[in-house]
Amino acid sequence: MLIDFVPMVGGVSLAEAPAFKKAPGGAPANVAVGISRLGSSSAFIGKVGADEFGYMLADILKQNNVETSGMRFDSNARTALAFVTLRADGEREFLFFRNPSADMLLQESELDKDLLKKARIFHYGSISLIDEPCKSAHLAAMSIAKNSGCILSYDPNLRLALWPSADAARKGIMDIWDQADVIKISEDEITFLTGGDDPYDDNVVLKKLFHPNLKLLIVTEGSQGCRYYTKAFKGRVSGVKVKPVDTTGAGDAFVSGILHCIASDQTIFQDEKRLRKALYFANVCGALTVTQRGAIPALPTKEAILQFLLEAAVI
Repeated sequence: MLIDFVPMVGGVSLAEAPAFKKAPGGAPANVAVGISRLGSSSAFIGKVGADEFGYMLADILKQNNVETSGMRFDSNARTALAFVTLRADGEREFLFFRNPSADMLLQESELDKDLLKKARIFHYGSISLIDEPCKSAHLAAMSIAKNSGCILSYDPNLRLALWPSADAARKGIMDIWDQADVIKISEDEITFLTGGDDPYDDNVVLKKLFHPNLKLLIVTEGSQGCRYYTKAFKGRVSGVKVKPVDTTGAGDAFVSGILHCIASDQTIFQDEKRLRKALYFANVCGALTVTQRGAIPALPTKEAILQFLLEAAVI
């Protein structure tokens, strides 16, 4: 979890931005809040600095009913910062301050093992695999969760600028690939991980990215919806048309939606009709998030989703 600094005006480079607004960020934390908003219970495990920003982030999680007993505060390192802007050409530009930041310093001995053992689903990204000691803590947490009968959920959430090289990123992300039960990736990530293959080719996805232990592989396609692959079936669920304001957090909202559904009904791995319904619910979560600015402030409640579905049905 970190602080994103976002320009007060859009369509400018970081250098051109006249002022910045601070916002809580970090994909796993966004997912934890998203799940809580939907009425499921969630907890966050990670490290921030024992500083004003770190305490602010912990308070934001508490305000959103996310369990924070797994958070740690480092008095020798600062909370991570990222400056993020959407340039005029539509590309996001990142500048990270983590030299090292507190999140990179989470140690295996600091893990709340009881919290991990209680979970039904353990969700993680790949940024925590880049540096030690956080990498070892991440791998240990996966092992504890797996041995406790947890479903492992993985969203690589590629941030190439944080890795030493493209090859290191590819290897780091793929090294734990075969341990996940559920994986969510984007089209760009398919192209990156396969070395340039066509992300729309089912054969590429099934041969290079689907593995025998996988219960569900999801490929998100932004406003177009998503594709899904299981051992028994594959298909596509259309997206939801909305007027986008800010795409930040849309993928995390989607993940929140599908994990919320899995937590309450694990038969969706075998029942295609139920899976399609759950993925449409997740698509709506992502779509509603882009209609407001920011990630955490825009994450929808279950009531907002049901209201949208009701209105869509009436139309």
